[in-house]
Amino acid sequence: MAPPHDPPSRAWQRMLSGRRLDLLDPSPEDIAIEDIAHGLARVARWNGQTIGVHAFSVAQHVLIVEDIAHALNPDWPVAWRLAALLHDAAEYVVGDLISPFKTAIGLDYKAFEMRLLDAIYNRFDVPVPLPAEVAAAIKRADRIAAFFEATRLAGFSRDEAHIYFDYDEELPDALRSTLSTLTAEPADATQKTFLTRFAALTTAS
Repeated sequence: MAPPHDPPSRAWQRMLSGRRLDLLDPSPEDIAIEDIAHGLARVARWNGQTIGVHAFSVAQHVLIVEDIAHALNPDWPVAWRLAALLHDAAEYVVGDLISPFKTAIGLDYKAFEMRLLDAIYNRFDVPVPLPAEVAAAIKRADRIAAFFEATRLAGFSRDEAHIYFDYDEELPDALRSTLSTLTAEPADATQKTFLTRFAALTTAS
């Protein structure tokens, strides 16, 4: 009788679409927007430490970031708006590690995450690397979103949020009103909204 042996190691993730994404060498051909939408709508921001019946998902976060980026950069081409919508798309595979944990892990994790994001951007014809000014603008929109998430949902005081997520951009009144009443939405609804936004952007390109 043959002795038991360990199963071979596995570095790929099976998606609901049936695709298998190699995490160490991700191929754009193995990436589907339906898998991204499904995953991001079920990954919780802030490690799930938010108020409300529903977790605040990465999908809802990236929709907000795209709203902010578009409001602050109304002349952007579709490619940069799509980059904003997909800026955290790698988290459909690796989850949303909070920033302190990413810092503790170090640069190897960040390089791993960026390799996945590059494959996603390549899949949807977003130029890689992004121009520095576009990447910086998306990061600014990300910080604005984080400020409102922190104060509306994650228990931060405004003074504390200003320390970690401060921003100096003027926001349109309608957008500020929306952000000031932010609530977490159900995963299935956010998934549909994400796919609708993606379709609108890619149809317009």
